Amino acid sequence: MNIPAEGTHLGNWRETPNNRRTFHHVRELIPTANIHNNPSHICVLERDPIGLEKQMFSSHDGKSRRLDEVLTQSWTDAFLVMHQGSIVFEWYAPHYDGTEPHILFSVSKSVTGALTGVLIEQGRLDEDEAVSTYIPDATGSAYGDCTLRHVLDMQVGLEFVEIYTGGNDQFNRYRTATGWNPPGFGEAAGDLRSFLTSLGRSHTPHGSIFAYMSPNTDMLGLILEAASGERLWDLISRYIWRPMGAESDAYITVDGRGAPRAAGGICVHLRDLARLGQVMCNGGQFNGNQIIPAEWVRDTSTHGSYEAWQNGGFSNLLPAGRYRNQWYQTGNPEGVICAIGIHGQWIYSDSANEVVIVKQSSQPDPVDDALDALMLDLYGSISDMLGSDQ
Repeated sequence: MNIPAEGTHLGNWRETPNNRRTFHHVRELIPTANIHNNPSHICVLERDPIGLEKQMFSSHDGKSRRLDEVLTQSWTDAFLVMHQGSIVFEWYAPHYDGTEPHILFSVSKSVTGALTGVLIEQGRLDEDEAVSTYIPDATGSAYGDCTLRHVLDMQVGLEFVEIYTGGNDQFNRYRTATGWNPPGFGEAAGDLRSFLTSLGRSHTPHGSIFAYMSPNTDMLGLILEAASGERLWDLISRYIWRPMGAESDAYITVDGRGAPRAAGGICVHLRDLARLGQVMCNGGQFNGNQIIPAEWVRDTSTHGSYEAWQNGGFSNLLPAGRYRNQWYQTGNPEGVICAIGIHGQWIYSDSANEVVIVKQSSQPDPVDDALDALMLDLYGSISDMLGSDQ
């Protein structure tokens, strides 16, 4: 493990200005496992650059903004736009040259969700099966009587509060168990599996409400490992990273016992993130290979409970949206889907316009609703502009 920058440690690595460096040096602080690419099978992305940096874009607040100004003002580290499978715009901030993998935070959930579709098609998973079938020690916890489908769509009746700042003891214990926070004085770090299987039921029935809770995806990672007999990082490598011709290894953070942080710990290079977005944009295909099952991609972009979404807490950002298979539907009539991570991580996939946009960032605040709304306006404007040129 490399030595972290002076003054940076496990207790402050997500804070500004440290995060401008730590978000692409995560493995200096947290144990990780590699997601290998295949160096002899790298899919070279075509380039057809256009001058987007000076382009003006309108947003819902009536203001017009220039793209390069938006990127700088939104703490963007790296940004890439693909149209019809070619890179048309690629941008890096002065402090980040793209040579080190950048953390995805909750975009990791969408990677895990895509992988789940592969294992379901192979018959190794059943979305209607109880979680306890795969994780017997989950019996008696909130996960004991919920199904894999409840986990995939964030509809588990879980007694948990997802809060990124402040003194929420439960959430702090969760992050300590993942290896992301230091234990308190005299406390043991614990481990992710033990934490997950200790979580209790809320009064909300499973399946009735969209309740965004990261432990669900960490549980999903454990389920994938139990069903396959393989480690999560090897599964991502075997079924996604290598088949899509990733140009670089990625990696994922693990806890003290090697459990993967499926909910937020994947770190990747920008162009490989764009490749994944292109896979989803192409109905699961890339470079002539069917990587994610076409039916799974179609289900991800068209199914899910609108009622559960409306009952949840994210409908202010995407009023007509839904959540399916760990991806967001924007409610756009063309079926746009997104993967979103805290501190400004994005995949925006618009199959109708054949546009993929990816963004890696180091926003000071984990969640900024106004900035998220602005970015959605920006992505939609870029996509519509490129689509109208077809």
